[in-house]
Amino acid sequence: APGQMTASELMATRLIMGFVPPTKYGILGHKISYSVSPAMQGAAFAAARLPHSYSLIDMESVDEFVDSDFWNDEAFGGCSVTIPHKQAIIPHLDELTDAAQTIGAVNTVIVKKPENDDNSERTLIGDNTDWKGIFNPLNRKLGGSSSDDKVGVALILGGGGTARAAAYAATQLGLEKVYYNRTPAKAEDLANTFGGTVATSLENEEEEAASLGSILKSMNGETRVVISTLPAAAEFELPNWFVEEGKESERKPIIFDVNYKPFWTNLLRQSDEIGFPLVRGSEMLWEQGVGQFELWTGRTAPYKVMKDVVLENCLPVEEED
Repeated sequence: APGQMTASELMATRLIMGFVPPTKYGILGHKISYSVSPAMQGAAFAAARLPHSYSLIDMESVDEFVDSDFWNDEAFGGCSVTIPHKQAIIPHLDELTDAAQTIGAVNTVIVKKPENDDNSERTLIGDNTDWKGIFNPLNRKLGGSSSDDKVGVALILGGGGTARAAAYAATQLGLEKVYYNRTPAKAEDLANTFGGTVATSLENEEEEAASLGSILKSMNGETRVVISTLPAAAEFELPNWFVEEGKESERKPIIFDVNYKPFWTNLLRQSDEIGFPLVRGSEMLWEQGVGQFELWTGRTAPYKVMKDVVLENCLPVEEED
């Protein structure tokens, strides 16, 4: 209405009057010079006119970080946590959300400050937004449940922390889960925690009950999504029989590769040539970052700003003629 302040004017006024204290955030990991998070979150704070900072904190051990001035600063508002510290950070936190507890990994630390009581201590909360980075893009693409006569299946490749986030996301999407990992014990752990079935091979062998083909037949399953948490260096590709069945299917399986570099993994290139819908790790990156921004600030994230920064950093450079 005429005479009323816009949201950004209100924010600027609050800053001038000191209502929004500058807060320190960062990303904790080791050998993470490649991280896009500082550029993404820094741009988000600037777009929201927030006086916060976001640093890259490369430390070999979590203990080193917990002893640091950064962690113990009154202005510390929380941090992103990446490899290899997502489990090691847990003992240093006061509370875990259900998602972090179930997934067994923390990628977001939130500092809850005491309200109007200077004597009480801050509360450190561990959350996990990695699963939202997987859930949100798939939820948009799936658009409804499986066909009436088929059970919707998520095939999850790999056995690490991201595979656990993928299993949590698949559960929230209402999909049955089938796991495949070269180390079957890790796949068994996933099945024990999240429910689902372990495939011992990705072949379609009727005499082998635990082959992917046999499992899908026995549950009358339709693979709606394939989530690969395998490193790009594994050069994984889908088996031929799966590709042929997918081609004939009315609804092609969605192929989600959590790697955001390189832009084209073997799996993405193969799936793109066939015409399967793709989701890249870059989309997971900005989605989980949006979740973090909103947990820290309590306000809606500047989604497009964050997405654009990630794409700018992840798109391959056009080769000049």
